Amino acid sequence: MADLPSKARVVIIGGGVVGCSSLYHLAKKGWTDCVLLEKNELTAGSTWHAAGNVPTFSTSWAIMNMQRYSTELYSGLAEEVDYPMNYHQTGSIRLAHSKERIQEFERACSMGRYQGIEMEMWTPEQAKERYPFLETHDLAGVLWDPSDGDIDPAQVTQALAKGARDMGQKIIRFCPATGVTQHDDGSWTVHTDKGDIDCDNVVNAAGYYAQRVGEWFKPYGGRTVPMMVMSHQYLLTEQIPEVEAWSKEHGGKLPLIRDVDISYYLRQEKNGYNLGPYEPNCKGEWTESGDAIPEDFSFQLWQDDLDRIEDIVTDAMERVPLMQTSGVSSVINGPIPYAPDGLPLVGPMPGVKNAFEACVFTFGIAQGGGAGKVLAEWIVDGATEWDMWAVDPRRYTDFTDHQYCVDKGMEVYGNEYAMHFPYHEWPAARDRKLSPNHAKIKELGGVMGAYNGWERANWFAKPGDDTSLEATHTWGRSGPWEPRIREECEAVRDACGVLDLPGFTRLWVQGEGADEWLRGFVTGGLPKIGRINLVYVADKRGRIVTEFSCIRLDENSFVLITAATAQWHDGDLVRNSVPDGVTVTETTTERDALLVAGPTSRDVLSGLTDADLTQGWLTHQHCTVAGKKAFLIRVSFTGELGWEVHAANEDMPAIYEAILEAGAKPFGMYALNSLRLEKGYRAWKGDLSTDYSMLEGGLERFVKFDKPQDFTGKAALLAEKQQGRKKAFCTLVIEAGDADAPYMSTVWHDGQIVGETTSGAWGYRVNASVALAMIRPELVEPGTELEVEIYGQRCKAVVQPDQPLWDPQNDRLRA
Repeated sequence: MADLPSKARVVIIGGGVVGCSSLYHLAKKGWTDCVLLEKNELTAGSTWHAAGNVPTFSTSWAIMNMQRYSTELYSGLAEEVDYPMNYHQTGSIRLAHSKERIQEFERACSMGRYQGIEMEMWTPEQAKERYPFLETHDLAGVLWDPSDGDIDPAQVTQALAKGARDMGQKIIRFCPATGVTQHDDGSWTVHTDKGDIDCDNVVNAAGYYAQRVGEWFKPYGGRTVPMMVMSHQYLLTEQIPEVEAWSKEHGGKLPLIRDVDISYYLRQEKNGYNLGPYEPNCKGEWTESGDAIPEDFSFQLWQDDLDRIEDIVTDAMERVPLMQTSGVSSVINGPIPYAPDGLPLVGPMPGVKNAFEACVFTFGIAQGGGAGKVLAEWIVDGATEWDMWAVDPRRYTDFTDHQYCVDKGMEVYGNEYAMHFPYHEWPAARDRKLSPNHAKIKELGGVMGAYNGWERANWFAKPGDDTSLEATHTWGRSGPWEPRIREECEAVRDACGVLDLPGFTRLWVQGEGADEWLRGFVTGGLPKIGRINLVYVADKRGRIVTEFSCIRLDENSFVLITAATAQWHDGDLVRNSVPDGVTVTETTTERDALLVAGPTSRDVLSGLTDADLTQGWLTHQHCTVAGKKAFLIRVSFTGELGWEVHAANEDMPAIYEAILEAGAKPFGMYALNSLRLEKGYRAWKGDLSTDYSMLEGGLERFVKFDKPQDFTGKAALLAEKQQGRKKAFCTLVIEAGDADAPYMSTVWHDGQIVGETTSGAWGYRVNASVALAMIRPELVEPGTELEVEIYGQRCKAVVQPDQPLWDPQNDRLRA
């Protein structure tokens, strides 16, 4: 056993596959003086009893990137580090029982091809040829993924550990961390029973102990890690002669089967089967008050509970009747951690400097290789190759209490293979954050969605409209919501609409030097006093980190407004950047906002406010509305004449009621999305992400190259300006069928993928399917004909001029 060093650059707490991968990848990036602490033996926790499946399939671009990277890493790891591993890339057959499932598969197929994964859509007959024991009579289609397979979890963990040790890293087994202390300079001391280690950075990779470890960081700005633990079972059958014979004849294992509509995987294990169900009547563990995780549950399992999975086992036996010829040899029933959305936590620890998380992995073996790469990039470079917001720990804020985590974890597990339809809202653990107008909005027919925990109306139903969850099980735009979205957009176009928008992140930055700091913080210029403009923050590569609406109240007093989902991300970004003497005050939860927009919006507001409504576009003023103190901003994300009305929560119901009575029609988030796309307005972490530079994103007008401040990314953007962009932003009008382009739909030209959409929806003012896209720069000439692949269908698309589709000169905005 290695001696405990007194110093390290990074200390990783947890020796599962993710912890070892993180240590290995830090060494790959040249940081070879790092330490991993494991309380027991490597692989303890979820790693040792994991089934070891390594899929690439995902409908999340970030997750697919991580999983694809894992397969590429694992395929050469044994030879690289000289450690034997059982890694079988058998391919997988993913079964579809419906048209909707085929559409999901087609989308994943398209994304996979873009990443270099040769996925294919097969007929049931083709699947039967590859897998003769499979019943295919009731299938609609099949997805074939040749890179899918399985790996021995202990072997891959030990191989990563060996690779890390060979590069100089230290692994200390049977040495539990017992706490942490942060010092004034931001460095850490990690405490153990064998002594202390001083380090620059700490990583919580403690698996299903991550929440317990996370509590150590609370005194330094941390929070309770959002997670729970599920009981997951899989069973192994006895050996089956027919499987053995097939393997000998073909020189390998049968492909893995995933029957996602029934919710299980089935793969060959030696010469028998491994069946892993995700049952709807699932069971959480250690969820009740006082029922805590034991101090050491490293290599333990629970008793099997086959009654829970009986129906799924029966279905699997009908799907592969060969299973009926064999008995069950063993059942593995162990703990698997779940975050509320089923995705892991990888990245900076919210609110804590020099601390990171790489934990709560539901599919740690499949994602472990990619996670180690991503985490090492966060620590060493301060940014990741791919935008990883999907797993960033800061995507959650303070609404993820214990019951929320339990309810969402149970929901995700029971719907592990569910399709994530664009108009579907998951029902568990809702109403965490409510607008002061929530009751009124529900009374008006608001059909709600959750945005960083905040309930907002997606659309407004009329009596008789079908608002059931079942109605949303479609990839198409047509549904009970469609005529209502149209009516809402037309109201904003022709008269006046009002949208209640709780949760805007508001950061009030003030103090001597705030203006000079802000000039060096953002890429562009600052507004004059009494004005507002958009400002952007780039990373060292010139890529888009975030967007703020910047309101200048005084020489050194600014309010930065950003998306609700960006609250902890942008809050950390600002608070960690301001100099001494500049304060940051957050008023996100104390205030609400209304969007009042449309050609008659001035008339609606004029009888309610003492504000000067003749003030121009991009101005702001304090005033009263309906007799209540308010702050009016002359901006409109809809592209119509309009204002944002900001006021204290307690005053907002009276203001909202008065605006409705004055003739405004309530509209929802779906209508807003349609309206903003027609104007080419970007949305954060879709169109605006670190996958793209400021120049690629079409935002050069927000980059002030001639200012003296050396803002982050300036050198990279100057170099890119000289050398040219690799991608370019454009707006597309698509001859779409029943569905509009989702995020990461591939864009084709002359039989090649040339880019991707970043968002899309129907534009009701322009009467067309609209998408924002990133494509090869030589193709952005207006009129260029392309194709966009939407759920397997390639649809003609035409590049539009570099201006808004609706009101290109902004005459309506400035009216």
